[in-house]
Amino acid sequence: MTRYFITGGAGFIGSHLVDRLMGEANQVTVYDNLVSGKKENIEHHLGEAGFQFTQADLLDFETLKQSMKGHDIIWHLGANTDIPTGNRVTDLDLNNCTVATRNVLEAMKQLGIGKLLFSSSACVYGDAPPIPLAETYGPLLPINLYGAGKLACEGIISSYCHLFGIHAWIFRFSNVVGARMGHGVIYDFIQKLVKNPQELEILGDGNQEKPFFLVEDCIDGMLCAFQRSNSQYDIYNLGCESFTNVTSIAEIVSEGMGLENVRFKYTGSRRGWPGDTPVVHFDVTKMKGLGWEARHTSDEAVRMAARRLIESQRVKGQAT
Repeated sequence: MTRYFITGGAGFIGSHLVDRLMGEANQVTVYDNLVSGKKENIEHHLGEAGFQFTQADLLDFETLKQSMKGHDIIWHLGANTDIPTGNRVTDLDLNNCTVATRNVLEAMKQLGIGKLLFSSSACVYGDAPPIPLAETYGPLLPINLYGAGKLACEGIISSYCHLFGIHAWIFRFSNVVGARMGHGVIYDFIQKLVKNPQELEILGDGNQEKPFFLVEDCIDGMLCAFQRSNSQYDIYNLGCESFTNVTSIAEIVSEGMGLENVRFKYTGSRRGWPGDTPVVHFDVTKMKGLGWEARHTSDEAVRMAARRLIESQRVKGQAT
């Protein structure tokens, strides 16, 4: 039985990962400060054999180290997930991404734990040209502090791997979508349309386009790379080759909520907000070489995620 330690395990992606690993009869410890994660995402596992939850911060090194003791594999998903706020509070990503990752690595080093899976981001590529971005693209020049923090983490992880024998699998996610999302364009559109079904504000000009893929595909991809690659340090683009623009997402969400003739009100800029990367296209050849490919196109993933979130809102009595 493998013993997994998951930072950010009460969050959107983390809680789906917990479901998968617990379903395979592993031991799982979730370490989460519940700032963006929700206890309700994992409460169905509380009391199950092999499951443990620690509510604590990654900046609390001694608690982190004590909680991590005895585990085999570290799955480090914990980080700030609010990119615009991180651009205003300029030490948010420095502390909750970069310093937190150093703490995870230092605890691993001191405890003799040798395997790390880390969630990076397409934001490390910065405002790249509209071409399929491979892992070898560079120079990497992030345009938001979240991307800068993730890129710094990649460098720190590389150093710890080469100095202290840790093995790391780093995943540059495109836009992961699905049930339990608490932010992102699909979630935001639903919230706006609940408040005003006649008009939807769209940040930017609506032409921003990015790959969207389901959280289940994301977890499949991470597990595939972990199981089929044994290099000491490697980076993988994780997403799909197709992409969806923001106006299409608005149309999909409006249709999913049963709304007609919704007025789209664009704020007009090429970027949705300062630090937004308008165009991201992914080259996932490296993951295909390991035998993995997203099972759904970007448009399909958006439709499925929207349907799940809308249904969740309806259950709560908040959607039309």
